[in-house]
Amino acid sequence: MSVGAAETDTQATTTANTSGITASSIQEALKEKLQAEYVDIEDMSGGCGQAFNAMIVSPQFEKKNTLARHRLVNSALKAEIAAIHAWTPKCFTPEEWQKKQSEAGT
Repeated sequence: MSVGAAETDTQATTTANTSGITASSIQEALKEKLQAEYVDIEDMSGGCGQAFNAMIVSPQFEKKNTLARHRLVNSALKAEIAAIHAWTPKCFTPEEWQKKQSEAGT
Protein backbone atom coordinates (compact mmCIF):
# COMPACT_ATOMS: atom_id res chain seq x y z
CA MET A 1 0.00 0.00 0.00
CA SER A 2 1.29 3.48 -0.80
CA VAL A 3 2.29 5.93 1.91
CA GLY A 4 -0.70 7.96 3.09
CA ALA A 5 -3.27 5.62 1.55
CA ALA A 6 -6.31 4.80 3.64
CA GLU A 7 -6.44 1.23 4.86
CA THR A 8 -10.24 1.04 5.05
CA ASP A 9 -13.27 2.67 3.45
CA THR A 10 -14.02 4.34 6.78
CA GLN A 11 -10.56 5.91 6.85
CA ALA A 12 -10.97 7.06 3.25
CA THR A 13 -14.31 8.70 4.07
CA THR A 14 -12.85 10.36 7.16
CA THR A 15 -9.90 11.64 5.14
CA ALA A 16 -12.20 13.01 2.44
CA ASN A 17 -14.45 14.71 4.96
CA THR A 18 -11.49 16.40 6.63
CA SER A 19 -10.31 18.06 3.42
CA GLY A 20 -12.50 21.03 4.37
CA ILE A 21 -13.61 21.54 0.79
CA THR A 22 -17.32 22.18 0.41
CA ALA A 23 -19.51 23.54 -2.36
CA SER A 24 -20.02 26.72 -0.35
CA SER A 25 -16.28 27.22 0.29
CA ILE A 26 -15.59 26.90 -3.45
CA GLN A 27 -18.46 29.26 -4.24
CA GLU A 28 -17.17 31.92 -1.84
CA ALA A 29 -13.61 31.63 -3.19
CA LEU A 30 -14.80 32.10 -6.78
CA LYS A 31 -16.94 35.10 -5.90
CA GLU A 32 -14.06 36.70 -4.05
CA LYS A 33 -11.17 35.87 -6.40
CA LEU A 34 -12.94 36.16 -9.78
CA GLN A 35 -15.69 38.63 -8.91
CA ALA A 36 -18.09 35.95 -10.14
CA GLU A 37 -21.64 37.21 -10.55
CA TYR A 38 -23.15 33.74 -10.42
CA VAL A 39 -21.70 30.49 -9.12
CA ASP A 40 -23.50 27.16 -8.87
CA ILE A 41 -21.46 24.31 -7.37
CA GLU A 42 -22.77 20.75 -7.36
CA ASP A 43 -21.12 18.10 -5.18
CA MET A 44 -21.10 15.01 -7.39
CA SER A 45 -19.42 12.82 -4.76
CA GLY A 46 -22.46 12.17 -2.60
CA GLY A 47 -21.39 14.64 0.05
CA CYS A 48 -17.80 13.61 0.68
CA GLY A 49 -16.40 16.67 -1.08
CA GLN A 50 -14.25 14.93 -3.66
CA ALA A 51 -15.98 15.73 -6.98
CA PHE A 52 -17.60 18.97 -8.07
CA ASN A 53 -19.29 20.43 -11.15
CA ALA A 54 -19.37 24.21 -11.38
CA MET A 55 -21.23 26.84 -13.38
CA ILE A 56 -19.31 30.13 -13.13
CA VAL A 57 -20.26 33.54 -14.55
CA SER A 58 -17.59 36.23 -14.38
CA PRO A 59 -16.70 39.35 -16.35
CA GLN A 60 -13.06 38.22 -16.06
CA PHE A 61 -13.81 35.60 -18.74
CA GLU A 62 -14.30 38.33 -21.39
CA LYS A 63 -12.08 37.82 -24.45
CA LYS A 64 -10.73 34.49 -23.11
CA ASN A 65 -11.17 31.12 -24.77
CA THR A 66 -12.30 28.05 -22.84
CA LEU A 67 -8.76 26.95 -21.96
CA ALA A 68 -7.80 30.40 -20.65
CA ARG A 69 -11.01 30.53 -18.57
CA HIS A 70 -10.30 27.13 -17.04
CA ARG A 71 -6.72 28.14 -16.28
CA LEU A 72 -7.97 31.29 -14.56
CA VAL A 73 -10.41 29.29 -12.42
CA ASN A 74 -7.84 26.58 -11.64
CA SER A 75 -5.33 29.23 -10.61
CA ALA A 76 -7.88 30.87 -8.30
CA LEU A 77 -8.73 27.50 -6.73
CA LYS A 78 -5.27 25.94 -6.71
CA ALA A 79 -5.39 24.76 -3.07
CA GLU A 80 -8.99 23.53 -3.31
CA ILE A 81 -8.41 21.59 -6.53
CA ALA A 82 -5.33 19.93 -5.04
CA ALA A 83 -7.51 18.56 -2.22
CA ILE A 84 -10.29 17.07 -4.38
CA HIS A 85 -10.50 14.24 -6.91
CA ALA A 86 -12.58 15.69 -9.75
CA TRP A 87 -13.37 19.23 -10.88
CA THR A 88 -15.48 20.23 -13.90
CA PRO A 89 -15.98 23.97 -14.45
CA LYS A 90 -18.25 25.56 -17.05
CA CYS A 91 -17.34 29.21 -17.51
CA PHE A 92 -19.46 32.00 -19.03
CA THR A 93 -19.27 35.76 -19.39
CA PRO A 94 -22.33 37.62 -18.08
CA GLU A 95 -23.51 38.20 -21.67
CA GLU A 96 -23.11 34.51 -22.58
CA TRP A 97 -24.97 33.50 -19.44
CA GLN A 98 -27.82 35.90 -20.13
CA LYS A 99 -28.13 34.54 -23.67
CA LYS A 100 -28.06 30.94 -22.40
CA GLN A 101 -30.79 31.75 -19.83
CA SER A 102 -32.93 33.41 -22.52
CA GLU A 103 -32.58 30.39 -24.81
CA ALA A 104 -33.56 28.08 -21.96
CA GLY A 105 -36.65 30.17 -21.27
CA THR A 106 -35.71 31.00 -17.69
